[in-house]
Amino acid sequence: MHNLSAMLVLLLVASPAWGKPSCSEGKVWEDSNRSGTIDANEKPLAGIKVSDGARLATTDEAGIYHLPPIEGRTLFVIKPAGYEFPARADGLPDFWSNLRSEQGPKLKYGGIPATRSACRNFGLWPAQAVAEDGGAPLEVLVFSDTQTKSKTDIDYYKRDIVEPLVGKQRARLGLTLGDVVNDDLSLYPQLNQVTRMLQVPWLHIAGNHDLDFDARHDEESLLTFRNTYGPDTFAWEEREAVFIGLDDVIYRPGQKPAYIGGLREDQFAFLQAYLPTVTKDRLLVIGVHIPFFDAKPGVETFRHADRARLFALLKDFPHVLLLSGHSHTQQHVYHGAVSGWHGSVPLHEYNVGAVCGAFWSGAKDAQGIPDATMADGTPNGYASLQVRAGGAYALAWHPARDPDRALSLHAPKVLRKGAYPAFAVYANVFMGQDDTKVEYRVDGTPWKPMSLVRQADPNLLAENARDDGAEALRGYDRSPEAEPSKHLWRGALPTDLGVGEHRIEVRVHDQGRGEQTASSTYRLQEAAE
Repeated sequence: MHNLSAMLVLLLVASPAWGKPSCSEGKVWEDSNRSGTIDANEKPLAGIKVSDGARLATTDEAGIYHLPPIEGRTLFVIKPAGYEFPARADGLPDFWSNLRSEQGPKLKYGGIPATRSACRNFGLWPAQAVAEDGGAPLEVLVFSDTQTKSKTDIDYYKRDIVEPLVGKQRARLGLTLGDVVNDDLSLYPQLNQVTRMLQVPWLHIAGNHDLDFDARHDEESLLTFRNTYGPDTFAWEEREAVFIGLDDVIYRPGQKPAYIGGLREDQFAFLQAYLPTVTKDRLLVIGVHIPFFDAKPGVETFRHADRARLFALLKDFPHVLLLSGHSHTQQHVYHGAVSGWHGSVPLHEYNVGAVCGAFWSGAKDAQGIPDATMADGTPNGYASLQVRAGGAYALAWHPARDPDRALSLHAPKVLRKGAYPAFAVYANVFMGQDDTKVEYRVDGTPWKPMSLVRQADPNLLAENARDDGAEALRGYDRSPEAEPSKHLWRGALPTDLGVGEHRIEVRVHDQGRGEQTASSTYRLQEAAE
């Protein structure tokens, strides 16, 4: 994407005026020379979908869409495959416009200011990347919970996540699954300046820490977010996949809890209008912040009625992937009839780990960056999604300081020769699922299966012990208390081998990245009674 700050594609098809929005149409065209203006030889684009988050319009043969404006909504174009948008002055894709002609509620972080109401013309650029990469899969960077609370945290984000990726990734799209910041919405511009270093079109979904907490009700709670990032409901089409982003945080000021996962009526109206236009030969990705599964047993953390209603709209799509954040751990969940899914195959939800890990906590390394390991033992980092034609996809987790590492090991350093084999090597497989095949061997002996266990990661338990024993704080915040991991495997270590050092090898059959390996050692020694 290229910066088009000097060429804002904001052309009037009606005279600007204060008061209620009156303009009801605009034009979408192929801006082949990327000038930002409609030139005589540039063609209109028919069949392009335009929405205000509830209603859907389609451009005619002249490239004209008709959508009578409604005060307070956000107008946006659904990007068709094979095209891209110019960038706004802040580096974000320029595909939307807020419709607000009257001053909204006074909010701490500004909300959406009143502007002259005008319909938008949208110029789309033929996508060079599509022409250049041939049949290569679609690569998507998936961030969740960047959750910066200060300029210091933004510096961590820059040095830990973004700078190592600059010039080393092939993504055609980036997606942040909410909690972009940690309540301080004034940090959006600074954080965006860091993200734009990646030179990737980037879409943002709202989280519970992106709310205007001084809003009177849910409908006003994302005004500041929308002033920066545009629609809180959107769709984006690539030739390999269709992406739908949904704000699923229902703000309930004055109640406990102050929010719950769910969807609004206008979002269902959008889905009911848009989904019938989506072909079923591509992957359909639904991105949200709060997971669709209940985070606590017996507690409805996402409204079950909304979930069932959404799943009913999706059930006839053969290739669907749900992406969520919020938990600051990660796991894979497969929805079935119990959670209201009645599709032909289980519905896969990948609950993505956090960029900030455990809220940028823990002891700092030599570069001054906090450890940030999450409560399930997953290192902070980001995910990648690779999508091929026909709906096939692969996911991977990339630890910030070692992006190719797929697992971490923990093993004792020394055991007594001949002791009862009650001690083990543990493998935390970051993308592990219940059916993941994890094996180990010692000194090149035949491979043996490891057992999936629901225990806390021993590496994080050791870090908790170091925090407990420290005479002074080891970081701004200590590492989180370890909790049972959903992706931890155990293998007992033999003690009937010779005295000395022995090599442990672990291998994982990862569906997305092939075989992944890690190794460690332990020693056996004689001990007198």
